[in-house]
Formats: sequence, structure tokens, C-alpha cells
Amino acid sequence: MKQIFPGLIAAMALGALPVAAQEAAATPEAAVAVEAVSADVVYIFNTLLFLIGGFLVMWMAAGFAMLEAGLVRSKNVTTQLFKNISLFAIAGIMYWLIGYNLMYPGEWTMPGVLGELFSPKGLDPVGAGVVDDGYSAGSDFFFQLMFCATTASIVSGTLAERIKLWPFMIFTVVLTGIIYPIEASWQWGGGFLSEMGFSDFAGSTLVHAAGGFAALAGAIVLGARYGKFRSDGRMQPMPGSNLALATLGTFILWLGWFGFNGASQLAIGSVNDAADVSRIFVNTNMAASAGAVAAVITTQLMFGKIDLTMVLNGALAGLVSITAEPLTPSIFAAVLIGGVGGAIAVVVVPMLDKLKIDDVVGAIPVHLVAGIWGTLIVPATNPDTSYVTQAIGVIAIGAFVFIVSFAIWTILKMTMGIRVDREAEITGLDISEMGMEAYPDFVQAK
Repeated sequence: MKQIFPGLIAAMALGALPVAAQEAAATPEAAVAVEAVSADVVYIFNTLLFLIGGFLVMWMAAGFAMLEAGLVRSKNVTTQLFKNISLFAIAGIMYWLIGYNLMYPGEWTMPGVLGELFSPKGLDPVGAGVVDDGYSAGSDFFFQLMFCATTASIVSGTLAERIKLWPFMIFTVVLTGIIYPIEASWQWGGGFLSEMGFSDFAGSTLVHAAGGFAALAGAIVLGARYGKFRSDGRMQPMPGSNLALATLGTFILWLGWFGFNGASQLAIGSVNDAADVSRIFVNTNMAASAGAVAAVITTQLMFGKIDLTMVLNGALAGLVSITAEPLTPSIFAAVLIGGVGGAIAVVVVPMLDKLKIDDVVGAIPVHLVAGIWGTLIVPATNPDTSYVTQAIGVIAIGAFVFIVSFAIWTILKMTMGIRVDREAEITGLDISEMGMEAYPDFVQAK
């Protein structure tokens, strides 16, 4: 009875709220109060969307770490795990210190560029959120930061098993502090692509293809792993160490993508926004499912057997493909978009092998090529865009990121070197770079 009685009182109070609101609205002062409460609720829900979406995207860092740890050989697992946690930490500091203000140029003017660029991002004062902003400044910064870190994670897997740690971390500083914020500002910061009508809802090109272009530049400058391509031109398979970890990583990424795409609605303080976020969730999931199924079918047709690693990347490619526009497609359209992305993830791999581009985890097919596909197909479901504008956006972002990244990788190669020596690569980077092994109780094949 003690538990039921307070519950009855609460139910009666809730039931009386609409009547009280109607009576309160009879006076101007009360009407203003009702509007203020409504604005507070919108602020709270929008802020929660950013925070929940942000920590879901942050969880994707664990997904990348597990995926890469599973797809590299056991002698390189520790190094790969270190790279993933270090790049996430570097991204956090660089985006706070430089990247955020560079990405949103409206916060600084040309006469004081340097002063503002190196003015770290602040927060709302304690207990003093600005309701008129629609969400807290801290939640927005936190959410945007997670996208910056994701861009760097894409580079890590491609260059695995032969890159030195310090050059990689230096490149991560430049990528997260300068390269990503500049190209993202062209769209999300109100730059020229935004003014042209370019559309990339959650970053198929701005995040994923950008990371893919940076990875491609690094793979070209770095070169392939020793033994990957034989003298007769054939490719030597180098299986990963733990497909269970790779599968776990894929499911973590799949989960995190609901925050990646869903919270990119940027609002959930109204019925319409809530419905749109739900629609985004459904389309995101369906595209991933279609990508995985398409990869199953494609691998069976191309190789005569199903390849689990290709299926994992097929699901991720489906996710990348739908990221450019997860709101406007029907479920059927989302399935088609994700399915093509999954097939792309399979078909592009042998093409890279022919070009002797060594991508350890398949990030270039998944993030770069599928990201371009997803961006170019946006006008098929969103009439407010055009194929020409979408192509211009992809070319502009791709050219900028690839050229600048290629230059930085080349400078690092000429100055401090970016690749471990052959003996260290054969022994494994866990010993040569880290001095510790992920699986010390197992004898590793040299």
C-alpha cells in the first residue's frame, strides 16, 4: 500500500497537467511560462541526443580496435591496439585545441585567426545553459569530436603491420587538428560546399571517404608489406589472428552507427524530429543488413566460397553507404544503397591487389569507395540535391585530403622515415615497436 499510494498521487498529478496547462494559458504570464518549459524540454532532449549519440560513436573506437586486432597477424596486435587508443586521445586534444574553431569559422574573423585558432573550445558556465541555443555547447563539441576521431581510426587499419608509431601519431595530429576540420568546415561549417547545395548527412565523404583518401595516400607512400605481392605478381594471403575479435568489432561498429547517423539529425525535441531519428535508425540497420547479404552472395560468386572478413566489411560498407543520406530513402532504397555498398567492398579488393596497394583491413573499399558511392547516390532519394553538386563535393574533398596527406606522408618519409626495417616487420611490430606481445603464451610464426 505504501508503494501504491505515492504512485496514485503521481498519476493524478500527471493527469492534471493538461488541464493545468490550459488554465495557465488563460493569462499571458502563464502562456510565457508554458513556452519557457517547452523550450527547456527541447533543450534537454536535444542535448541528450548529442550526448547519447556521442558516446555511441565513441564506442565505435572500441569497434575499430577489435576489428583491426582481429584482422592483423598476432605479432602486430599490441601495436594496433596502441594506435587505436593513442589516435583517439590525440584527436580529443587536437580538436579541442585547434580543430573545432577551424571547423566552424563563424567563431573567428580573419584579423585574429591565430589567436582564435589556438583558443581552446570552452563550455557553458556551470549551471548556466543557454536555452535559446537549443542544446548545450558541451554536448555539441563532444558529438563533433567523435567524428574527428573516427576519421583517424580509418587510417590506422590500412597502414597496419609496417608503419612506425611516431610518424603515424604525428600524421594523426595533422589529420585531426587541421585536415579534417578544414574539409568538414566546407559543409558543416557553412562553407562553399554547403552554399552550393552539397549534401552529406552524417559524413559518407566528409568522414569516411576523407579517412579513406588519407589512408590511400599513406598506403602508396608506405608501400606493401614484405611478402604480400610475390615476384610472379600473385597476392599472398596474410590471414588475421582472430576472426572472433573482428566479428565483435563489426557488431560494435554497427551499434555505434545508430549514434553516428541518428544523432546527426541534430534535434529530437519535437514529434517530427523523433520520427525522423527513428526512420534513420531503421534505414541504417537495413543498409547494413543488405551490405552483409550482398557480400555473402558476391564472395560466393567470385571465389566459390563465403569469406567472413568480406562479409564483415560488407556490413560496414552498407553502413558507410547510407551515411550520406539515411533519412529520405525508403526501406527498399536503403536496402539497395547498402547492398551495392556491400558488393563494392568485395569487388574493389582484387582491384587494389592488382595495383599492389596493401590495405590490411579493407578500409579503402569500405570507407573510401563505398563512401563515394553513398554520397553520389544521394540525389536518387533527396530531390534537394544534384548529381553534379555531389560529384563536385567528392572531388573537392578527395583532392584536398589526398594531396595534403600525400605531401605529409612524403615529408615524414624523407625526414624521419615511416616504415620499420625488414627484420622488425618479419619479427612483428609488437616486439620491435612496443616490446610486448598480445599473446605471449603462444609461439608466433616468424
